[in-house]
Amino acid sequence: MTDDLIARLAHDLKPVSSHAVAAHIASALAIGLVVSAGLMLVMLGARPNLAEELGSSSFILKVSYTLALGSLGLWATSRMARPGEDGRLALSIVPAVVGLIAIAALIGYANAASETRHQIVFGSSALVCPIYILALSIPLLISIIVVMRRMASTRPQLAGFSAGLMAGGLGALVYSFHCPEPGVPFVALWYSSGILGTALVGTALGGRYLRW
Repeated sequence: MTDDLIARLAHDLKPVSSHAVAAHIASALAIGLVVSAGLMLVMLGARPNLAEELGSSSFILKVSYTLALGSLGLWATSRMARPGEDGRLALSIVPAVVGLIAIAALIGYANAASETRHQIVFGSSALVCPIYILALSIPLLISIIVVMRRMASTRPQLAGFSAGLMAGGLGALVYSFHCPEPGVPFVALWYSSGILGTALVGTALGGRYLRW
């Protein structure tokens, strides 16, 4: 009886592609990025001198930093979407990335003229920068959480943190196409705050919605 039942249950099973997880996550990313970019353009608009700034050191720094954190979050998320896997290696690199920009920020602050130090730290948008990053990250975070609910993460809170890190990094990347602030200390402090805020939201959502 048991063998017959197992045979009937397994009769219509089809193998799952080894790339299924990557495909689902890629689809979620694509949807989230389109929505996030659309929100940025409608709510804030791209900076008017964007074409001139694309090759500037400040823009390259923003893109490099946010893309690095977003990629590490994506790596960790893709690992933890599978049962028994973890993203510790990817997450262990995050402090090094944050530490590098913190060192660059301290050097920039120390070398700046005293009358410009307040500007390179706070700019004109310090209070709203983390809020905008969080807002632009939410579509990405929701998309990836929805996809991960169909998977089998065994560490839901850490998986949520990784998803939030990914969403925060990529949301900050989208925001950089609007942000006029050139200061490295500004990016190190306020971009990091927005990304961390998104990661914490992801942790809360993961703990609630990614449990089996």
